[in-house]
Amino acid sequence: MAGALPLGDPAPADGLLPVSAAAGSGDRPFGMYLHVPFCRVRCGYCDFNTYTSDELRGVKRTDYAGQAADEVRLSAHVLRESGVAPRPVSTVFFGGGTPTLLPAADLAMMLAAVRDEHGFAPGAEVTTEANPDSVDRDYLATLKEAGFTRVSFGMQSAVPHVLATLERTHDPERVPLVVAWAREVGLQVSVDLIYGTPGETLADWERSIDQALATRPDHISAYSLIVEPGTKLARQIRSGQVAEPDEDLQADMYDLADERFQDAGYGWYEVSNWSTGHDTRSRHNLSYWTGADWWGIGPGAHSHVGGVRWWNVKHPAAYAGRMAEGASPAAGRETLDSDVQEMERIMLGVRIADGLDIRSLAPEGRVAVAGLIADGFVDAAAALRGHLVLTRPGRLMADAVVRRLTDY
Repeated sequence: MAGALPLGDPAPADGLLPVSAAAGSGDRPFGMYLHVPFCRVRCGYCDFNTYTSDELRGVKRTDYAGQAADEVRLSAHVLRESGVAPRPVSTVFFGGGTPTLLPAADLAMMLAAVRDEHGFAPGAEVTTEANPDSVDRDYLATLKEAGFTRVSFGMQSAVPHVLATLERTHDPERVPLVVAWAREVGLQVSVDLIYGTPGETLADWERSIDQALATRPDHISAYSLIVEPGTKLARQIRSGQVAEPDEDLQADMYDLADERFQDAGYGWYEVSNWSTGHDTRSRHNLSYWTGADWWGIGPGAHSHVGGVRWWNVKHPAAYAGRMAEGASPAAGRETLDSDVQEMERIMLGVRIADGLDIRSLAPEGRVAVAGLIADGFVDAAAALRGHLVLTRPGRLMADAVVRRLTDY
């Protein structure tokens, strides 16, 4: 289970949003995230809000799709009563946990609730995460028929000893098979990789890159392993059972991945994401990085509408209780002031290849751009065109770049 929820103000039982959330809402895209908090086993590095069977306190997985659909219906009511402009959903993302531990019919039911309550924008993107060992061809075909357009497989590594350290249970040889099935039924495919696992060498990482590229996915995500406090991996490192990740090696791994991906025809569009083209980018994740509105469904899910951010109760039992009462599952919320919104706009905007409009920075931030170019962190040619775009070294130093743009 993940750590404590953020501190914030109490959320009202009816979930209604302040008047400020409605301002300009008609001009912002709207997406939905549906959290499925179930896992077969807990990976040692994971701090997501997920639960194995013995942690559910009597909650039944079989009831979850109906509970999530109830919150979808609640979301339509709350937005309407709060004066937020009605908008069709542009993107839907099922994450977890392992969404595909539920029957495909359950995911289809949840998606149908989104369609019924909000409608879909033309060309809406609908993604689910999946473990390679949790689906077969028929399952994927059912998702396609239900309206899913995209699947993201948690490959993580092709090397058995790395998967063992991460406590991932799937057979790496299954990845090409599930990718092929997804393609056959007409789904776009992404694969997720993790680099910097204790004991992983550069040669191990290159093997994972090679095997990911061999499947020719439409999209690749590659994330450096972050040791989160409270996880089993953090305890193993603290006790000396495994070594701490080597940041210099992780930087070398990122450089290798970016070089190999780009040579294979994948362009970076966000620090940890590459795609074969503009139409294979994850539009849902881009909505987070560009300040769109989204509603998060499920235990512990976070939402954001018009500068108001809130989060749901964490445990599935507490969530089920709120849904049975017809009450909002929100546990707390915060209204972001203009300074926080500006900081987040810069922090997220520098991560994407489209870049930040330099003219949108404060004067002190614009002055800092010249130094960032001199240090090799910002692309000089893009800056001359008015956009702040990170170089590969700059992507590795993105947090430092943000500090230099905002520390004044």
